[in-house]
Amino acid sequence: MLGIVLGTLRHRKAGFAGAFAALLCAAALVCACGILLDTGLRGSVAPERYAGAPVVVTGDQSVHQVIVKKKGKRKHKAKPLAERVWLPASVAAKVRAADGVRGVVTEVTFPAEIGAAAKDRPSWGHGWESAALTPFTLREGRAPAADDEIVVDAATARAHRLHPGKAVRVESAVPGTYRVVGVTRQALAHQTAVFFSTAQAARLAGRDGMVTAVGAHGPARAVEEAVRGTTATVHTGGDRGRAEFLGAEKARVKLISLGGALGGTALLVAVLVVSGTFALSVRQREREIALLRAVAATPRQVRRMIGGEALLVGLLAGPLGAAAGLPLAFRLRDEFRGLGALPPNLDLVVGPFPPLAAALATVLAAVAAARITARGAARVRPVEALGDAATGRARLGAVRIAAGLAVAAGAAVLTVLLAHLDTEAASSPVTMLTAIVWTAAVALLGPAVVRAATAVLAVPLRRLPGGGHLAAANLAAGARRLASVVTPLTLMIGLTSTILFTQTTIGHAATRQASEGTVAAHAAGPRVPHGTAERIRRTPGVTAVTEVLHGTVRVGLENYGVQGVTPEGLDRTMDLDVRAGSLDRLDASGIAVGATAARRLGVRPGDRLPLTLGDGTPFEPTVVAVYGRGLGFGDLTVDRDLLAAHVDDPRGTLLIAGGPPRGLPVAAPGALAEAGPAGNAEIAYVAMGLIIAFTAIAVVNTLAMATAGRSREFALLRLVGTTRRQVMAMLGWETLAVAVIAAVLGTAIALATLTAFGAGMTGGPPSVPPLGHLGVLAWGLALAAAATFPAARLAMAARPAEAVGARE
Repeated sequence: MLGIVLGTLRHRKAGFAGAFAALLCAAALVCACGILLDTGLRGSVAPERYAGAPVVVTGDQSVHQVIVKKKGKRKHKAKPLAERVWLPASVAAKVRAADGVRGVVTEVTFPAEIGAAAKDRPSWGHGWESAALTPFTLREGRAPAADDEIVVDAATARAHRLHPGKAVRVESAVPGTYRVVGVTRQALAHQTAVFFSTAQAARLAGRDGMVTAVGAHGPARAVEEAVRGTTATVHTGGDRGRAEFLGAEKARVKLISLGGALGGTALLVAVLVVSGTFALSVRQREREIALLRAVAATPRQVRRMIGGEALLVGLLAGPLGAAAGLPLAFRLRDEFRGLGALPPNLDLVVGPFPPLAAALATVLAAVAAARITARGAARVRPVEALGDAATGRARLGAVRIAAGLAVAAGAAVLTVLLAHLDTEAASSPVTMLTAIVWTAAVALLGPAVVRAATAVLAVPLRRLPGGGHLAAANLAAGARRLASVVTPLTLMIGLTSTILFTQTTIGHAATRQASEGTVAAHAAGPRVPHGTAERIRRTPGVTAVTEVLHGTVRVGLENYGVQGVTPEGLDRTMDLDVRAGSLDRLDASGIAVGATAARRLGVRPGDRLPLTLGDGTPFEPTVVAVYGRGLGFGDLTVDRDLLAAHVDDPRGTLLIAGGPPRGLPVAAPGALAEAGPAGNAEIAYVAMGLIIAFTAIAVVNTLAMATAGRSREFALLRLVGTTRRQVMAMLGWETLAVAVIAAVLGTAIALATLTAFGAGMTGGPPSVPPLGHLGVLAWGLALAAAATFPAARLAMAARPAEAVGARE
């Protein structure tokens, strides 16, 4: 059997090239996703500000919950908090009193920018006493002593040409002009440090009697004993970076979910695509398989032969693809860093497990795809084998029909489930899975579906000149071959439309709600200080100013977006579409809840809603209202002053009713509303774009294989008088028919999925830009043409008489 397998691979290299390319791409994707997942599990962030402190004490940056399972088993879960958790200054005294501890340093951290703040380089203010945590030393000048004095790091001094004695504007919660009195020798790689006097730093931080961190030299065990019974946590080694960079833990969780979801989707797509590729390869060899059956080869032997071929192709493609996945993982890391989804100093963990797992998964996917394909070819009875090989089996087997109907039923169940999911974390993987399962149903029932479609298309094709009649005859006779090329194109159109238009659906709904609900005449922001809002309220002609501050809270372990608003005059700047209760009672002890969140949490006006604010502070407000525009304004709404006391940056956006204020740049409120809902759209595009590219490669492979395998057919047509131009015209009409069938099927799959997604997430129809959808369809047609016509020219390169007489 091994000899037959090797001989087949040697003489049919072109036939297996498509499967090899698809498996190689799948292995690369799975390996890259595995590296991302492994980084999320084991990755660490090197400390910068805390590099000079062997032991760092901070607040507990997680919210905890103990879940009691069956038989009394208890499971502890923790989720990261979005804002910095502050510590009482008394914790520093406990650390100083610990045995063997010396050199205790406290610090406060707050936003402070000189010039425009870079998205990937945050700028933080500190008191000069915490410079020893790095440590920072002075290159020139002296330490700040007065309230209007600062020390800047070396990079900031170079960028803004600062030196001792120069005045500079510093933007913070309380902006002001300061005099530079010193420049440090050091500069941090991924953040800017601005140092104030100890007293001024405490005032700007706005947390009396609180610190963000305590650094110490001494035994970590003694420090742990000293802070036992408090909410403090002790960090040493690489764990100090996680304490310093709050986004690191959130990024690790995102990498785990993203890597798992993307890798799983890649494997499902690989099985579906490779099954079609092997099916086409086997179909092109039906005469050969028929001869084997006629000379007493058993169905089991045929299945073993096809499985052995797939195993060898997988063993070749898996390791090569896994090796290609390593640079792909680094490319993904750079893209996600550029989008702000990953901290710049979270390095990838490259271990042996992801490449090995990718290679193994690829081999298993190849064998599974081959076994699915081999069933039909192996079950042909020897007496019928040669006839079947010549004419093609007209009907689907009962097992395949049953499997197709079962998969379609599963897709319908997923569609119904998707229509009831109203959180993005839950709906995103189900959305992709729904589109893939619908495509799998189309693949299983493909010949029957394509036969019905070609019967409809044959009518206009027969009336067309230039090969239309030939195209109609070929489409009618080759439904099984056509199904193999329609499936990957359908998958590409369906997945591309689903990925693109889930983002437009959620973005359009959020933008529409924000635009309809913003009734203010002007807006200003972001990062407008509270003092500026107070000044604008006193401006003649201004009737109301609403400060809007955004953050996140945890209800249990679930994450919810929250906005803080100033209640006074809210009805003149914002319309949340209140459906129950009243916003008149929104104060420091109240909360308004979006309708979707209220339904999920099971609350209504008058109920208490226990939650954890972004900095870990427990809060149990009373629900005062339920509103309908939660997608545009956030799941929860609280008093602005309450939220400002529990976020790192209390600056926000202003909505202004009345005349425009003087001395403040303003814009139409719609401009800020349109900028808001982008969310994670770019990250989703980058991640799932790889799946689209993989599917596009599969489309080209399959179509090129199908066209190249028709060389004898083309030669026979030319021998009976058909010109090369007429053959190409016939292929053009066939390609157009394939694209039309795939467009209809792919659009139907995407529309069903998007309609369910919209019903669950937005409560309305999907948003599909017509030009965007036409672009997807045009891309599918262009791929089909690019794969078909070059392969056809190669297939017709030989003389017709030689091609007809050549061995298959």
